Amino acid sequence: MTDRPLTGQVALVSGATRGGGRGIAVQLGAAGATVYVTGRSTTASRSPMNRPETIEETAELVTAAGGHGISVPTDHLDVDRVRELVARIDAEQHGRLDILVNNVWGGDPLTVWDKPLWEQPLEDGLLLQRQAVHTHIITSWHALPLLVARRRGLVVEVTDGTADQDYRGTFFYDLAKAGVIRIAQAQAGDLRPHGVTAVALTPGFLRSEAMLDHFGVTEDTWRDGIATDPYFAMSETPVYLGRAVAALAADPKVDRWSGQSLATWQLAKEYGFTDADGSRPDWGGYFGATQRQSDAVPEDYR
Repeated sequence: MTDRPLTGQVALVSGATRGGGRGIAVQLGAAGATVYVTGRSTTASRSPMNRPETIEETAELVTAAGGHGISVPTDHLDVDRVRELVARIDAEQHGRLDILVNNVWGGDPLTVWDKPLWEQPLEDGLLLQRQAVHTHIITSWHALPLLVARRRGLVVEVTDGTADQDYRGTFFYDLAKAGVIRIAQAQAGDLRPHGVTAVALTPGFLRSEAMLDHFGVTEDTWRDGIATDPYFAMSETPVYLGRAVAALAADPKVDRWSGQSLATWQLAKEYGFTDADGSRPDWGGYFGATQRQSDAVPEDYR
């Protein structure tokens, strides 16, 4: 049980096809949980992200890690499909849901980085809010009653950046990521009297499959990407984010974090976990140091 502290627990990880969602799902599985993984990319069809990863692959990785992975194709903007998803969990797990991770994003194709608000396509910006924010609300609305009924559980809202972060560089992206933090804070207010904890959680520079492709590297050669972007030296794998969620879920006093905006590097210090390579990347510490001095050394923050 010490190796698999989440044995017997049930988790739902939305947006678990790849990246942080996959990392979270697999690490919850490694801790012994049964994990329902959802997304739009399946072996039968791809989402508009048009990437090769699938939810079936993620479920297999969860099971291989020691848990039980169950893939359920779900578009979290489709209220009926989300209702069916939660009804299935309710029926198969006899009303049990311990961990809800709202990780849906889907905003990469819609994000414009080089134009101010009034020069961006309005419909794309509004769709980004639907896919990255409304999906979280829809999923929580349907799933939270299962956690409330048992008067225990954890909700993790995955975002980019912390509550005190400055403007993220482009309007619709910033609004979505800040909005998810506020969703966590608001849910915490509603859930706290019912024994359920809600938090927001950000990774640092996430070394996802898409980011590796962006730099033209693999996980084995990722350091070659540092020549393109020096900050890539502080990147972290999805394993790090996954271990952060698993550590929160296994903490009997997780309610002390209720309503807070948390970060992987913060929780790594608190719980003692590492990234896949045994390092402990401190993105927040390193980025802050670079703003104060020009000679900050990445190795000092891993």
